[in-house]
Amino acid sequence: MTGIGPRFFMGLPMWANGDWRGSLYARHAPSSGMLHDYGAVFGSVEGNTTFYSGPPKADTVAQWARQAPADFRFCFKLPAQLTHDKRLVGIEDDFRTFCDALAPLHDRLGPTMVQLPRDFGARELPALAAFLEKWPSDMPCAVEVRHSEFFHKGDAEQQLNRLLITLGVDRVMLDVRPLFATPAGDDARLIKAQSEKPKRPLHVISTGRMPIVRFIGHCDMEINERLFTPWCERLALWIKQGKTPFLFVHTPDNRQAPQLARRFHARLSRCVTLPPLGDFPGERQSALF
Repeated sequence: MTGIGPRFFMGLPMWANGDWRGSLYARHAPSSGMLHDYGAVFGSVEGNTTFYSGPPKADTVAQWARQAPADFRFCFKLPAQLTHDKRLVGIEDDFRTFCDALAPLHDRLGPTMVQLPRDFGARELPALAAFLEKWPSDMPCAVEVRHSEFFHKGDAEQQLNRLLITLGVDRVMLDVRPLFATPAGDDARLIKAQSEKPKRPLHVISTGRMPIVRFIGHCDMEINERLFTPWCERLALWIKQGKTPFLFVHTPDNRQAPQLARRFHARLSRCVTLPPLGDFPGERQSALF
């Protein structure tokens, strides 16, 4: 496990990925058992399914609770219906339904991420403030902004950061530098990933006690290694300060995300003491033949 008590959690954008059979998972691993196997290696996961599909069903949550270790942390995203369609206005009942659905996982909830639309700018900060002020105190929260106004270090960004610091809410740091380090060319993986991710500068700031870094990697591992190097020092610093950082590792099509995360874990382990990462069952199985 990568989580050491409450000090550090690392994971991937998902756990159910058939492309990881033969590496992170055994060659013929059933989808139904992937969370169990994932949780034996990684300490957290981005819960993107709730962003697209809304609150999960009760039996689904019960299954997750049975499969995930006690020290595992789910970092779900608020449904897009609330953030993008309703833009955080008039969502009290929907938000309550969302929280109630996740209640059985209360002791395994990392920061729930409020990912805002690219056109959600400074003029809508009052709506964000009103929503966050009513956020449950026992449910960690993080906000990911994408509007360019929040990346110029002007009034809009200062207002946003003051709001988050005041409420103890973390600002998600989306590091897309690796992804956009080169033109996509004719690489379909890069073309798709670059079209989906916002090209925004990286602003490194911890506004709460659980800073979240979403590292969007490139196909070229040397680029990823070079751009991750400064993160080692920063993540180690936050851990030593008593914060609980979360690191989520992506690659353009996520096929190599587990391997990249393992490389980052090894790098970070040189700066701060971490328990060893678990073996990948698929690789262990392959070694037997």
